[in-house]
Amino acid sequence: MDQLESLFKELKKTPEGAFFNPWFQEDAAHDQPEDAPNIRRRQLRTYLSERMGKAKYLFIAEALGYQGGHFTGIAMTSERILLGHHKSVHGIPADGAFTSIKPKRTSKPAVNKKGMSEPTATIMWKAIYQLGIDPYECVLWNALPWHPYDADEGLLSNRTPTNTELEKGYPALRAFLELYPDASIIAVGRKCEQSLDAFDISNYVPVRHPAHGGAPKFRRQMKKLIEN
Repeated sequence: MDQLESLFKELKKTPEGAFFNPWFQEDAAHDQPEDAPNIRRRQLRTYLSERMGKAKYLFIAEALGYQGGHFTGIAMTSERILLGHHKSVHGIPADGAFTSIKPKRTSKPAVNKKGMSEPTATIMWKAIYQLGIDPYECVLWNALPWHPYDADEGLLSNRTPTNTELEKGYPALRAFLELYPDASIIAVGRKCEQSLDAFDISNYVPVRHPAHGGAPKFRRQMKKLIEN
């Protein structure tokens, strides 16, 4: 687990500016339990550790979002996914992220009664199940692991990181990739491609990010990827 500790050491280094670190910072206005950062840190650690030695695919997107990892601690994974609220409508069971601990929400019910729901997370997890991929053989991550938010709009907002900010995520990305050396890398969107290119990593497969109308193309590319 030394490599996992190395990753969390990098995750603790929150960049300067409008960034939220869900594993080591509290969102006082929106977190429900006092130990919310510990919960998110434990959920991420469990998610990653249950895939070590099993992962075949690494799906890496741009950055953490306020509707997803901000409150779960896991990239492209919302509270509603962890709690099983997307099972009946989207076919996403609650045991897809981890099984050795009980999943918990960290947002206040006043923020969203059933927990936060992120469109990108729903599309990603739904595609995994529809394509028949074992969720324990794929790992979701972000080129920039922290949540970049709009300082004027507050923590419940997202913003596109600058190229300079994206570089802040390089050490954590490298530590993440070292956890799963034999897995295939799928770059979800241009920002991830940029980060991988900076590492001289060329053996990745690019797919369209599902946000902003890209879902249909993303699904087609994912289907082709798995079939091949």
